[in-house]
Amino acid sequence: MWRGLYVAASGMITETKRTDTLANNLANADTAGFKRDVAVNSEFEPMLLRRINDTDPRKDITAIKRFRLGLGDPSVGTLGLGSYIAEIATDHEQGSFQTTGNPYDIGISGRGFLAVATDNGVRYTRDGALFRSGTGVLQNMRGQNVLGQNGQPITIPANARTVTFAPQGQVYADGVQVGQLMFVEFGPDRRAILKEGGNLWNPRPDAQAMPATGEIQQGVLERSNSNVVSEMVELINNQRIYEAGSKAVITQDSLLDKVINEVSRL
Repeated sequence: MWRGLYVAASGMITETKRTDTLANNLANADTAGFKRDVAVNSEFEPMLLRRINDTDPRKDITAIKRFRLGLGDPSVGTLGLGSYIAEIATDHEQGSFQTTGNPYDIGISGRGFLAVATDNGVRYTRDGALFRSGTGVLQNMRGQNVLGQNGQPITIPANARTVTFAPQGQVYADGVQVGQLMFVEFGPDRRAILKEGGNLWNPRPDAQAMPATGEIQQGVLERSNSNVVSEMVELINNQRIYEAGSKAVITQDSLLDKVINEVSRL
């Protein structure tokens, strides 16, 4: 009974973490360039149960039916020992594009990240909502400088009438190139760069930066790939699983109460 209590409790903890993941996806359903997360659960190694009180082979039905064959106590089956969240994986599926008409808005089609300067160093993002600051520096909506290939901020001339972004990140002002975005991707696998918060990504120490294979589109923003309807359905299903686990805990607790307060009196 104690084991059943812990198994049910581990399931509730698992669903609590899944709820947090789903809630974060819903909260960022309108965040440009956001990639939804998926809570991947796993199961603890199950335990093999055997009968241990079969001392008399003549009374053992499994021996009569030739189930044991002298291999020890007969197997009853396996018992699950609970579940846990093995990984919070990121879904890198392409988000849809929303046309804004703003020449400073750029969307990334395919793989790739833009580099920005933060208080913690260089970080990366797919949020292409940019603007020209009062000093002419290209920044994102958080006021972070967008970096060029040389690791320095990109400056747009004050008298520039038209600003154009080429598919590979070249920046033109009135037809003259004024910079090249640091437009990169990381390998060798998708976990080479991980979420840090604030719609920013931080590459792992062993990550290999390489020119992005994606393309930049001007005048659009990549929307979040989190779907509100599907996330809500998952949230409802998650709540039902959590309630089932809580009922199992209550049942186990009731059985333990009877064992301690009633059966023990006998």
